[in-house]
Amino acid sequence: MVLDKTGLAATYDLTLEWTPDDTQVAMFQAMGVPEPTAAPTSAEPGPSLFGALQQQLGLRLEAQKGPVEMFAIDRVERPSAN
Repeated sequence: MVLDKTGLAATYDLTLEWTPDDTQVAMFQAMGVPEPTAAPTSAEPGPSLFGALQQQLGLRLEAQKGPVEMFAIDRVERPSAN
């Protein structure tokens, strides 16, 4: 879960360029995000997502512990016939 603690209230339209790692590629595929159509312009891989956020947008992701909303399922039953 990501909590927004930037204090920014506006909506922004931006482009972020990074090289996804294997877990990000699998997540995007599961979400149905199409693969890029253009080949990378450089033989060197680009920055990670975390590096790109800091380099290109000046934002930093920080791991912290805090309260999150959760729910528990106590029991599951098949519906009865009507």
